Amino acid sequence: MTRNLGKTSLRRRRRSDDPMRSYDALPAPLRQWLSQAVLPWSPTSARKIWTRAQAEGLSADEVLSLLCRAETNTLAREKRAICQPMHPTL
Repeated sequence: MTRNLGKTSLRRRRRSDDPMRSYDALPAPLRQWLSQAVLPWSPTSARKIWTRAQAEGLSADEVLSLLCRAETNTLAREKRAICQPMHPTL
């Protein structure tokens, strides 16, 4: 079952933790960003990026910008993976 991933080449993983509890434990700005994200981010991966970037001294806005760039790059790769068989010139 693909759940909300649809037709995508993104890897699927089983999670051992409770995703809702993990989501509720995230900082408010990160929760808000995740609620509007295009891709189905896991709370664990979002928290990992958040804590790593904060440890490097980035502000909350800079971390959210970093997440936006990561999502944009993933969507660009995904577009090529989906469109390539139909349009070899992409």
